[in-house]
Amino acid sequence: MLRERGERRFEQLMGNLLRLGVLSSAAVVLAGAVVYLVRHGGSTPHYQVFRGEPGDLRSLPGILRDAASFQGRGLIQLGLLLLIATPIARVLFSVIAFLRERDWLYIAFTLIVLGVLLYSLLGQH
Repeated sequence: MLRERGERRFEQLMGNLLRLGVLSSAAVVLAGAVVYLVRHGGSTPHYQVFRGEPGDLRSLPGILRDAASFQGRGLIQLGLLLLIATPIARVLFSVIAFLRERDWLYIAFTLIVLGVLLYSLLGQH
């Protein structure tokens, strides 16, 4: 009975974590889109020449700097980073929950998943 209540609480916390991550990400992306459209909505795009993302939007410090100065593209990038961070936070939360339960098999599997996630994000430059 106590274990079932703990599992139910864990599932509720996990659902709330995912919901909070997705909603906060959507809010930041929406704010960035509004700022971008207010500042650049009237300009005409030139599709004849390809222009990649500016260098400041390719690194975490640059994204944070642009978002802090309320640049639309920086806010959009930050929202996308929040969306990417949501499942990673879920896996980290799962490790903590399994540590509390001393479920070593699930801890091992969850750490493997975390390693694969982090490698896929950080290991390829």
